[in-house]
Amino acid sequence: MEVKKKGILILPKKLREEAGISEGDEVIVEVEKGKLIMKVLKPRVVDVNPHLAEKLVREEYELEKRGHEKMFYDGKTSSRH
Repeated sequence: MEVKKKGILILPKKLREEAGISEGDEVIVEVEKGKLIMKVLKPRVVDVNPHLAEKLVREEYELEKRGHEKMFYDGKTSSRH
């Protein structure tokens, strides 16, 4: 294979098929001991309980809200001089 202008490298169809790379896929390329290692990014499909996800988001929101209140008010009421 030849590296073209601007570092473009064209992977032959056979290599793409063997690696499971399709048009539009994203890949990560890393260098390990002087070798290029290419990994295909494939989204993982996970089964998420929507009620649990909503509960976790709500808890995170409440924690953030309390953190901001503490940061701005520091547990004190308005100060009067």
